Amino acid sequence: MAWIESGRWVSDHTTNKNGYPVRRRLGRRLSTGIGLLFLLMMAMPGHVQGEVPVVIGVATSLTTLEGRDSLLAARLAVEEINQGGGVAVGNRRVRLKIEAVDLKDAQADVTVEDAVARLESFLTTSRSMAVVAGPFRSEVLLPAMDVIARRQIPMLSTIAMTPAMESKIMHQPDTYRTIFRTGLNTRYLADGLIAAMRFLNQQYGFRRVFIISQDAAWARSTVSLMLKLYFKPTGWQILATRHYPYETDDFSVALAEAARKDAQVILSIFDTPHSGQLVVQWKARRSPGLLCGFISPMMGPGAWKRFNGRIGGVLNMIFELGNIPSQTVAPASRFYNAFKNRYQREIEAGHGPAPTYESIYLLAQAITATGSLDARRITAALEGADRMGAMGRLRFNIGHQVIFGTDPEEAAVACLIQWNERGQRVIVYPPSLAEGEILLPPSSAP
Repeated sequence: MAWIESGRWVSDHTTNKNGYPVRRRLGRRLSTGIGLLFLLMMAMPGHVQGEVPVVIGVATSLTTLEGRDSLLAARLAVEEINQGGGVAVGNRRVRLKIEAVDLKDAQADVTVEDAVARLESFLTTSRSMAVVAGPFRSEVLLPAMDVIARRQIPMLSTIAMTPAMESKIMHQPDTYRTIFRTGLNTRYLADGLIAAMRFLNQQYGFRRVFIISQDAAWARSTVSLMLKLYFKPTGWQILATRHYPYETDDFSVALAEAARKDAQVILSIFDTPHSGQLVVQWKARRSPGLLCGFISPMMGPGAWKRFNGRIGGVLNMIFELGNIPSQTVAPASRFYNAFKNRYQREIEAGHGPAPTYESIYLLAQAITATGSLDARRITAALEGADRMGAMGRLRFNIGHQVIFGTDPEEAAVACLIQWNERGQRVIVYPPSLAEGEILLPPSSAP
């Protein structure tokens, strides 16, 4: 075999066919066959060795259930894309990379200013060309939008739910054009819960509701919308509305009041780690009324063991399909099972992971479609995105909010699940996804 050599010529102590000594150069040497192969690989459009990766930042409250699972979902999507060769940027392929920061904005002792400062510091020191997940709290998301706007990089928010985000985008589109949301907002949450309440009214004649919610902007906004758009106009009897601080873990007073007032539905809206005690206390006292709404610790399959099986009968909203598998929407089950296989556990969060996973794919598709890492071109591609994914069909409205509905062929979907007494989560609403009927405890009979 011939050699590409460098250095000085020396005798090889061998001879050629004419009897003359063969000489070679000292130093590093490469087979011409290997060398040519290496040069060809470097020239190929698909070559990724040595490329600086495209960095996507995951910035949220990483100690929360939603934040932790969302980060894992983002990493899963990046691994899948990289296994396929990375993203196409013009005539080359580049790998993706995740960099993460804990904004700590779910913690009661962390101010809005501190959380926003953490985001700004992260963007200053990292090489993130885009951000996914975003602030956990709506109170932090709104000022964080200004940080993103100054840098003009894409952000796909998946957890904070205030509809004021869309208002800012529509009123100042040039300023906030790079900001999107792929997760549920409070308007769509209210729509989903209203649809569930309407279903309970039509199926069982329920008309008396007792409302217990977290004292946070997103929860108050959801309650306000439901009162204004549904409960009051349709003649429901609103027995009481009670808001509780983040750290509350005793709801016995409210449950006793609901029992005295003969509530048929106890509407609950919480994302705090202690709010699972509401379900345990409801189950223990056998309160009249069907407990229905959103309680974050009740989302995942681990809740059954964590609460010793004392949660059967509760109805809970899964904000985005894909955070639970579906018998009718194959991409939802593919994502859910891929997460389970990768991390050897199931998704526990009902809000955040699926839209974060889809956000990575939306960014990758936008980069591929434009052949560019230019934020303006990626933003334009996101505005025209139309993807069938784990949540259903993903398209953005004029306020850069993913459109939600009840048909996964037309929109992203949320779903209502019920825990049965065997420790299973059963999708009971909407009809397009339902895998069983709502089971009423004896005390909830109309």
